[in-house]
Amino acid sequence: MFKPCDILVTSSRVEDRRALMRILNGLPINVFSSSTVKQAEEVMSQKKLALVFCDEHLPDGSYRELLSRSRTAQKHPRLVVTTHTGEWNEYLEATRRGAFDVIRYPLQPADVELIVIRAMRDQRDASAV
Repeated sequence: MFKPCDILVTSSRVEDRRALMRILNGLPINVFSSSTVKQAEEVMSQKKLALVFCDEHLPDGSYRELLSRSRTAQKHPRLVVTTHTGEWNEYLEATRRGAFDVIRYPLQPADVELIVIRAMRDQRDASAV
């Protein structure tokens, strides 16, 4: 059984952020939200996040800054890039840079839940080592 974990949703689009948070609400997790890279970095510095969902583009940067930040952080959360375009080249670039996954809007609950389950399983396995 999985213990609750902390997840951050970062999107400048209120509708997208709310939709993702509605999907996550039924899972055994704590959900935090932000709308900028700066806000996300603040949450990342205060919480031990298991997973970060982050829009491809934000008003003050992109997922790339958060990936860079997460790699240097002691608490290394997995980052999922959320996108409206879903182009294959962008998917390849994000995963090459270290993204855990890439998911396209409109988000499907089953896809989001699968990503969360994978991240929680990976976190559990890493802490067991």
